[in-house]
Amino acid sequence: MEQTRDLEIFLVATPGLEVPLQAEAVEKGFAGAKIIPGGVSCHGGWSEVWRANLSLRGANKVLVRMGNFPAVHLAQLDKRARKFPWSDFLRSEIPVKVEATSRKSRIYHAGAARQRVERAITETLGAPISSDAGLRVLLRIEKDICTFSVDTSGEPLHKRGHKPAVAKAPMRETMAAMFLRECGFDGSEPVLDPMCGSGTFVIEAAEIAMGLNPGRSRNFAFEDLHGFDSQAWAGMRNDRSQGGLSAIFYGSDRNAGAVEAASTNADRAGVAAYTRFHNRSVSDIKPPLGPTGLVIVNPPYGARIGDEKRLRSLYGSLGKVLMSRFSGWRVGIVTSNQSLARATRLPLLQAGPVVDHGGTKIRLYRTDPLP
Repeated sequence: MEQTRDLEIFLVATPGLEVPLQAEAVEKGFAGAKIIPGGVSCHGGWSEVWRANLSLRGANKVLVRMGNFPAVHLAQLDKRARKFPWSDFLRSEIPVKVEATSRKSRIYHAGAARQRVERAITETLGAPISSDAGLRVLLRIEKDICTFSVDTSGEPLHKRGHKPAVAKAPMRETMAAMFLRECGFDGSEPVLDPMCGSGTFVIEAAEIAMGLNPGRSRNFAFEDLHGFDSQAWAGMRNDRSQGGLSAIFYGSDRNAGAVEAASTNADRAGVAAYTRFHNRSVSDIKPPLGPTGLVIVNPPYGARIGDEKRLRSLYGSLGKVLMSRFSGWRVGIVTSNQSLARATRLPLLQAGPVVDHGGTKIRLYRTDPLP
Protein backbone atom coordinates (compact mmCIF):
# COMPACT_ATOMS: atom_id res chain seq x y z
CA MET A 1 0.00 0.00 0.00
CA GLU A 2 1.92 3.03 -1.15
CA GLN A 3 1.31 5.68 1.50
CA THR A 4 1.86 8.48 -1.01
CA ARG A 5 -0.46 7.35 -3.79
CA ASP A 6 -3.00 10.10 -4.56
CA LEU A 7 -6.45 8.61 -4.02
CA GLU A 8 -9.90 10.09 -4.41
CA ILE A 9 -11.46 9.85 -0.95
CA PHE A 10 -15.21 10.20 -0.49
CA LEU A 11 -16.66 11.04 2.93
CA VAL A 12 -20.30 9.92 3.17
CA ALA A 13 -22.44 12.56 4.95
CA THR A 14 -25.80 12.35 6.70
CA PRO A 15 -28.19 14.07 4.22
CA GLY A 16 -28.43 17.71 5.33
CA LEU A 17 -25.09 17.75 7.18
CA GLU A 18 -22.74 18.06 4.19
CA VAL A 19 -21.79 21.67 5.05
CA PRO A 20 -20.48 21.04 8.59
CA LEU A 21 -18.72 17.85 7.39
CA GLN A 22 -16.89 19.84 4.73
CA ALA A 23 -15.98 22.50 7.33
CA GLU A 24 -14.60 19.77 9.59
CA ALA A 25 -12.59 18.19 6.74
CA VAL A 26 -11.10 21.60 5.82
CA GLU A 27 -10.28 22.35 9.46
CA LYS A 28 -8.52 18.99 9.81
CA GLY A 29 -6.44 19.62 6.69
CA PHE A 30 -7.93 17.17 4.16
CA ALA A 31 -6.80 18.34 0.73
CA GLY A 32 -9.35 19.73 -1.72
CA ALA A 33 -12.38 18.97 0.49
CA LYS A 34 -15.47 19.92 -1.51
CA ILE A 35 -19.17 19.07 -1.30
CA ILE A 36 -20.49 16.71 -3.97
CA PRO A 37 -23.81 14.80 -3.98
CA GLY A 38 -23.92 12.51 -0.93
CA GLY A 39 -21.00 13.94 0.95
CA VAL A 40 -17.54 15.45 0.66
CA SER A 41 -14.74 14.57 -1.74
CA CYS A 42 -11.05 15.08 -0.91
CA HIS A 43 -7.79 13.39 -1.87
CA GLY A 44 -4.60 12.05 -0.37
CA GLY A 45 -2.57 8.92 0.28
CA TRP A 46 -3.56 5.86 2.31
CA SER A 47 -2.48 7.51 5.55
CA GLU A 48 -5.10 10.21 4.87
CA VAL A 49 -7.73 7.46 4.45
CA TRP A 50 -6.78 6.08 7.87
CA ARG A 51 -6.75 9.56 9.39
CA ALA A 52 -10.24 10.31 7.98
CA ASN A 53 -11.63 7.16 9.62
CA LEU A 54 -9.84 7.87 12.88
CA SER A 55 -10.41 11.60 13.29
CA LEU A 56 -13.50 12.85 11.43
CA ARG A 57 -16.56 13.14 13.67
CA GLY A 58 -19.15 13.84 10.98
CA ALA A 59 -18.45 11.22 8.28
CA ASN A 60 -20.63 8.07 8.21
CA LYS A 61 -18.21 6.15 5.97
CA VAL A 62 -14.91 6.73 4.18
CA LEU A 63 -14.87 5.30 0.65
CA VAL A 64 -11.87 5.16 -1.70
CA ARG A 65 -12.51 5.34 -5.44
CA MET A 66 -10.42 2.57 -6.98
CA GLY A 67 -11.06 3.44 -10.63
CA ASN A 68 -13.65 3.69 -13.40
CA PHE A 69 -14.28 2.86 -17.05
CA PRO A 70 -17.14 3.05 -19.56
CA ALA A 71 -19.20 -0.08 -20.27
CA VAL A 72 -22.47 -0.38 -22.17
CA HIS A 73 -23.16 -4.12 -21.82
CA LEU A 74 -22.37 -6.95 -19.43
CA ALA A 75 -19.73 -8.60 -21.63
CA GLN A 76 -17.77 -5.33 -21.69
CA LEU A 77 -18.09 -4.97 -17.90
CA ASP A 78 -16.94 -8.57 -17.52
CA LYS A 79 -13.84 -8.04 -19.67
CA ARG A 80 -12.83 -4.78 -17.96
CA ALA A 81 -13.50 -6.12 -14.46
CA ARG A 82 -11.09 -9.00 -15.21
CA LYS A 83 -8.38 -6.54 -16.26
CA PHE A 84 -8.94 -4.32 -13.19
CA PRO A 85 -5.90 -4.16 -10.82
CA TRP A 86 -7.71 -5.76 -7.86
CA SER A 87 -4.45 -6.84 -6.26
CA ASP A 88 -3.47 -3.16 -5.78
CA PHE A 89 -6.29 -2.93 -3.22
CA LEU A 90 -7.56 -6.36 -2.12
CA ARG A 91 -5.88 -9.42 -0.62
CA SER A 92 -6.50 -12.87 -2.05
CA GLU A 93 -7.23 -14.45 1.34
CA ILE A 94 -9.71 -11.82 2.64
CA PRO A 95 -13.40 -12.35 1.76
CA VAL A 96 -15.23 -9.47 0.06
CA LYS A 97 -18.85 -8.52 -0.46
CA VAL A 98 -19.79 -6.78 -3.75
CA GLU A 99 -22.71 -4.34 -3.97
CA ALA A 100 -23.90 -2.77 -7.22
CA THR A 101 -26.25 0.05 -8.24
CA SER A 102 -27.20 1.26 -11.70
CA ARG A 103 -28.76 4.55 -12.85
CA LYS A 104 -29.46 5.88 -16.32
CA SER A 105 -27.28 3.19 -17.92
CA ARG A 106 -27.61 0.57 -20.59
CA ILE A 107 -26.44 -2.02 -18.04
CA TYR A 108 -29.61 -1.72 -15.99
CA HIS A 109 -29.58 -5.04 -14.13
CA ALA A 110 -27.51 -4.33 -10.99
CA GLY A 111 -27.71 -7.96 -9.81
CA ALA A 112 -26.23 -9.33 -13.04
CA ALA A 113 -23.50 -6.66 -12.96
CA ARG A 114 -22.66 -7.63 -9.39
CA GLN A 115 -22.31 -11.30 -10.33
CA ARG A 116 -19.87 -10.46 -13.14
CA VAL A 117 -17.70 -8.45 -10.77
CA GLU A 118 -17.79 -11.17 -8.09
CA ARG A 119 -16.67 -13.73 -10.66
CA ALA A 120 -13.90 -11.43 -11.93
CA ILE A 121 -12.57 -10.95 -8.38
CA THR A 122 -12.60 -14.66 -7.47
CA GLU A 123 -11.20 -15.83 -10.81
CA THR A 124 -8.44 -13.22 -11.23
CA LEU A 125 -7.50 -12.50 -7.59
CA GLY A 126 -8.72 -15.62 -5.81
CA ALA A 127 -10.51 -13.73 -3.02
CA PRO A 128 -13.64 -15.48 -1.71
CA ILE A 129 -17.02 -13.74 -2.02
CA SER A 130 -19.17 -13.70 1.11
CA SER A 131 -22.43 -11.89 1.87
CA ASP A 132 -21.30 -11.23 5.44
CA ALA A 133 -17.72 -10.17 4.63
CA GLY A 134 -16.45 -7.11 6.52
CA LEU A 135 -14.90 -5.66 3.36
CA ARG A 136 -17.26 -4.14 0.76
CA VAL A 137 -16.51 -3.38 -2.89
CA LEU A 138 -19.05 -1.01 -4.41
CA LEU A 139 -19.85 -0.82 -8.13
CA ARG A 140 -21.80 2.23 -9.24
CA ILE A 141 -22.93 2.39 -12.87
CA GLU A 142 -24.12 5.84 -13.81
CA LYS A 143 -24.65 7.02 -17.39
CA ASP A 144 -22.65 4.01 -18.66
CA ILE A 145 -19.61 4.78 -16.45
CA CYS A 146 -18.67 2.00 -14.03
CA THR A 147 -16.95 3.19 -10.83
CA PHE A 148 -15.38 0.83 -8.29
CA SER A 149 -14.96 1.98 -4.69
CA VAL A 150 -13.93 0.21 -1.50
CA ASP A 151 -15.54 0.95 1.87
CA THR A 152 -12.52 1.48 4.14
CA SER A 153 -14.59 1.94 7.32
CA GLY A 154 -16.45 -1.34 7.80
CA GLU A 155 -19.03 -0.66 10.53
CA PRO A 156 -20.60 2.83 10.13
CA LEU A 157 -18.46 5.48 11.82
CA HIS A 158 -21.12 6.58 14.32
CA LYS A 159 -20.29 3.28 16.04
CA ARG A 160 -17.40 4.77 17.97
CA GLY A 161 -16.60 1.47 19.66
CA HIS A 162 -16.85 2.69 23.26
CA LYS A 163 -20.59 3.15 23.81
CA PRO A 164 -22.43 -0.02 24.87
CA ALA A 165 -25.51 1.47 26.57
CA VAL A 166 -28.09 3.10 24.30
CA ALA A 167 -31.30 4.86 25.34
CA LYS A 168 -34.35 4.77 23.08
CA ALA A 169 -34.39 6.90 19.89
CA PRO A 170 -30.71 7.78 20.21
CA MET A 171 -29.07 10.65 18.37
CA ARG A 172 -26.24 9.24 16.25
CA GLU A 173 -22.79 10.38 17.36
CA THR A 174 -21.92 11.66 13.87
CA MET A 175 -25.05 13.85 13.84
CA ALA A 176 -24.56 15.07 17.41
CA ALA A 177 -21.01 16.18 16.57
CA MET A 178 -22.18 18.11 13.50
CA PHE A 179 -25.05 19.78 15.40
CA LEU A 180 -22.55 20.86 18.08
CA ARG A 181 -20.40 22.34 15.31
CA GLU A 182 -23.42 24.12 13.79
CA CYS A 183 -24.04 25.69 17.21
CA GLY A 184 -20.52 27.14 17.15
CA PHE A 185 -19.14 24.75 19.78
CA ASP A 186 -15.33 24.50 19.69
CA GLY A 187 -14.58 22.71 22.96
CA SER A 188 -13.88 25.77 25.09
CA GLU A 189 -17.26 26.28 26.83
CA PRO A 190 -19.57 24.19 29.02
CA VAL A 191 -22.42 22.25 27.42
CA LEU A 192 -25.64 21.16 29.11
CA ASP A 193 -28.17 18.65 27.72
CA PRO A 194 -31.30 18.60 29.92
CA MET A 195 -32.75 15.49 28.19
CA CYS A 196 -29.47 13.65 27.74
CA GLY A 197 -30.67 10.06 27.19
CA SER A 198 -27.56 7.88 26.88
CA GLY A 199 -25.35 10.99 26.87
CA THR A 200 -24.41 11.38 23.21
CA PHE A 201 -24.22 15.20 23.03
CA VAL A 202 -22.39 15.46 26.37
CA ILE A 203 -19.84 12.75 25.55
CA GLU A 204 -19.16 14.09 22.03
CA ALA A 205 -18.65 17.59 23.49
CA ALA A 206 -16.20 16.28 26.10
CA GLU A 207 -14.27 14.25 23.49
CA ILE A 208 -14.01 17.31 21.21
CA ALA A 209 -12.72 19.41 24.11
CA MET A 210 -10.17 16.74 25.08
CA GLY A 211 -8.97 16.32 21.49
CA LEU A 212 -9.80 12.59 21.48
CA ASN A 213 -10.12 10.84 18.12
CA PRO A 214 -13.64 9.41 17.65
CA GLY A 215 -12.31 6.19 16.09
CA ARG A 216 -9.71 5.45 18.77
CA SER A 217 -11.50 2.37 20.24
CA ARG A 218 -12.42 0.41 17.12
CA ASN A 219 -11.18 -1.48 14.09
CA PHE A 220 -11.63 -0.55 10.43
CA ALA A 221 -12.01 -2.43 7.16
CA PHE A 222 -8.84 -0.83 5.71
CA GLU A 223 -6.80 -3.02 8.08
CA ASP A 224 -7.68 -5.91 5.69
CA LEU A 225 -6.55 -4.16 2.50
CA HIS A 226 -3.44 -4.97 0.48
CA GLY A 227 -0.20 -3.52 1.88
CA PHE A 228 -1.72 -2.19 5.11
CA ASP A 229 1.12 -0.98 7.39
CA SER A 230 0.16 -1.87 10.95
CA GLN A 231 3.19 -0.11 12.47
CA ALA A 232 2.46 3.21 10.77
CA TRP A 233 -1.19 2.86 11.78
CA ALA A 234 -0.28 2.11 15.43
CA GLY A 235 1.78 5.31 15.45
CA MET A 236 -1.14 7.32 14.08
CA ARG A 237 -3.81 6.01 16.43
CA ASN A 238 -1.71 6.61 19.53
CA ASP A 239 -4.03 9.13 21.12
CA ARG A 240 -2.64 12.37 22.46
CA SER A 241 -5.53 13.86 24.40
CA GLN A 242 -5.24 17.07 26.32
CA GLY A 243 -6.05 16.76 30.01
CA GLY A 244 -6.68 19.68 32.35
CA LEU A 245 -9.76 21.18 30.66
CA SER A 246 -11.45 24.27 31.98
CA ALA A 247 -14.94 23.25 30.76
CA ILE A 248 -17.21 20.59 32.25
CA PHE A 249 -20.05 18.93 30.29
CA TYR A 250 -23.40 18.27 31.91
CA GLY A 251 -26.33 16.01 31.18
CA SER A 252 -29.56 15.41 33.04
CA ASP A 253 -32.62 13.27 32.42
CA ARG A 254 -35.75 12.46 34.43
CA ASN A 255 -35.17 8.76 33.63
CA ALA A 256 -32.72 7.27 36.15
CA GLY A 257 -31.85 4.42 33.75
CA ALA A 258 -30.77 6.92 31.09
CA VAL A 259 -28.55 8.75 33.59
CA GLU A 260 -26.92 5.47 34.58
CA ALA A 261 -26.36 4.54 30.90
CA ALA A 262 -24.87 7.98 30.18
CA SER A 263 -22.45 7.69 33.13
CA THR A 264 -21.38 4.20 31.99
CA ASN A 265 -20.84 5.46 28.44
CA ALA A 266 -18.80 8.48 29.61
CA ASP A 267 -16.65 6.16 31.66
CA ARG A 268 -16.08 3.81 28.71
CA ALA A 269 -15.22 6.76 26.47
CA GLY A 270 -12.62 8.00 28.97
CA VAL A 271 -14.33 11.36 29.57
CA ALA A 272 -15.87 10.72 33.02
CA ALA A 273 -13.54 13.28 34.67
CA TYR A 274 -15.12 16.08 32.63
CA THR A 275 -18.78 15.01 32.58
CA ARG A 276 -21.53 15.21 35.20
CA PHE A 277 -24.89 13.45 34.91
CA HIS A 278 -27.92 14.12 37.15
CA ASN A 279 -31.35 12.58 37.51
CA ARG A 280 -33.68 15.58 37.29
CA SER A 281 -36.64 16.87 35.34
CA VAL A 282 -36.45 19.81 32.94
CA SER A 283 -38.15 22.13 35.44
CA ASP A 284 -35.31 21.51 37.94
CA ILE A 285 -32.33 22.36 35.71
CA LYS A 286 -30.08 25.26 36.68
CA PRO A 287 -27.00 26.68 34.97
CA PRO A 288 -23.78 25.33 36.51
CA LEU A 289 -21.47 27.79 38.23
CA GLY A 290 -18.90 29.43 35.98
CA PRO A 291 -18.99 30.73 32.42
CA THR A 292 -22.02 30.57 30.11
CA GLY A 293 -22.07 28.08 27.26
CA LEU A 294 -24.42 26.00 25.15
CA VAL A 295 -27.64 24.19 26.04
CA ILE A 296 -28.28 21.55 23.37
CA VAL A 297 -31.23 19.19 23.44
CA ASN A 298 -32.96 16.57 21.30
CA PRO A 299 -36.43 16.42 22.91
CA PRO A 300 -39.08 13.83 21.96
CA TYR A 301 -40.86 14.64 18.66
CA GLY A 302 -44.07 12.66 19.11
CA ALA A 303 -44.94 10.69 16.01
CA ARG A 304 -48.44 9.74 17.17
CA ILE A 305 -51.53 11.97 17.02
CA GLY A 306 -52.38 13.20 20.49
CA ASP A 307 -48.73 13.45 21.57
CA GLU A 308 -48.55 17.00 20.36
CA LYS A 309 -50.53 18.60 23.19
CA ARG A 310 -48.43 16.93 25.89
CA LEU A 311 -45.20 17.73 24.04
CA ARG A 312 -46.22 21.35 23.50
CA SER A 313 -46.34 21.80 27.25
CA LEU A 314 -42.95 20.04 27.64
CA TYR A 315 -41.33 22.34 25.05
CA GLY A 316 -43.11 25.31 26.65
CA SER A 317 -41.73 24.56 30.10
CA LEU A 318 -38.24 23.96 28.65
CA GLY A 319 -38.37 27.39 26.99
CA LYS A 320 -39.61 29.04 30.20
CA VAL A 321 -36.80 27.55 32.32
CA LEU A 322 -34.16 28.55 29.76
CA MET A 323 -35.46 32.12 29.41
CA SER A 324 -35.69 32.65 33.17
CA ARG A 325 -32.43 30.99 34.31
CA PHE A 326 -29.99 30.73 31.40
CA SER A 327 -29.23 34.35 30.52
CA GLY A 328 -26.12 34.53 28.27
CA TRP A 329 -26.36 30.84 27.19
CA ARG A 330 -27.00 29.84 23.57
CA VAL A 331 -29.57 27.15 22.83
CA GLY A 332 -29.76 24.45 20.14
CA ILE A 333 -32.92 22.33 19.82
CA VAL A 334 -33.12 19.40 17.40
CA THR A 335 -36.70 18.47 16.50
CA SER A 336 -38.87 17.32 13.59
CA ASN A 337 -41.68 19.74 14.34
CA GLN A 338 -41.45 23.47 13.78
CA SER A 339 -44.54 24.26 15.85
CA LEU A 340 -43.02 22.41 18.83
CA ALA A 341 -39.79 24.41 18.44
CA ARG A 342 -41.89 27.60 18.43
CA ALA A 343 -43.77 26.44 21.53
CA THR A 344 -40.56 27.12 23.50
CA ARG A 345 -41.12 30.85 22.83
CA LEU A 346 -37.34 31.19 22.55
CA PRO A 347 -35.88 33.85 20.20
CA LEU A 348 -35.06 31.28 17.48
CA LEU A 349 -32.82 32.13 14.52
CA GLN A 350 -33.58 30.78 11.04
CA ALA A 351 -33.91 26.98 11.17
CA GLY A 352 -31.02 24.85 9.88
CA PRO A 353 -31.34 22.57 6.83
CA VAL A 354 -33.54 19.46 6.91
CA VAL A 355 -31.52 16.46 8.11
CA ASP A 356 -32.52 12.84 7.55
CA HIS A 357 -32.50 11.03 10.91
CA GLY A 358 -33.34 7.44 9.94
CA GLY A 359 -36.33 8.53 7.85
CA THR A 360 -37.47 11.32 10.20
CA LYS A 361 -36.82 14.83 8.90
CA ILE A 362 -35.30 16.91 11.68
CA ARG A 363 -33.81 20.41 11.91
CA LEU A 364 -31.63 22.36 14.29
CA TYR A 365 -33.22 25.47 15.80
CA ARG A 366 -30.68 27.84 17.41
CA THR A 367 -30.63 31.04 19.42
CA ASP A 368 -28.04 33.73 20.03
CA PRO A 369 -27.04 34.17 23.71
CA LEU A 370 -30.30 34.55 25.65
CA PRO A 371 -31.04 37.99 27.14
